[in-house]
Amino acid sequence: MLKIRLQRTGRENIPFYRVVVAEHKNSAKAKFTEHLGFYNPLIKPWRFEVDTDKIAEWIKKGAKPSNTVARLLKAAGVKDMDRFIVEMKDRKKKGEQAPKAAPAAEKKEETPPAEPKKEK
Repeated sequence: MLKIRLQRTGRENIPFYRVVVAEHKNSAKAKFTEHLGFYNPLIKPWRFEVDTDKIAEWIKKGAKPSNTVARLLKAAGVKDMDRFIVEMKDRKKKGEQAPKAAPAAEKKEETPPAEPKKEK
């Protein structure tokens, strides 16, 4: 199965990503099928340039974008990316507060143990 995903390039502490089509079993640094664009998160506002026509073509062929690429494509204005975005259970949505920790176990009133019956 083919995936549209990010491939990290750049030096240490200076990330730069390529948007590539690659076999999902290959490692992230392995050979890729086609280069579709790039993503630079360091400059403000971040720069994300892709060939949307090629992306649409690969999706029609059966390639699925990764969660991160789908989010970036949605932010860039590509339609129908919601079906590829998987919601993370532990991720809070914007505007929500983090779930509060469970309160400490309340102390239960201790009842004295039942005394064994004495036989006469």
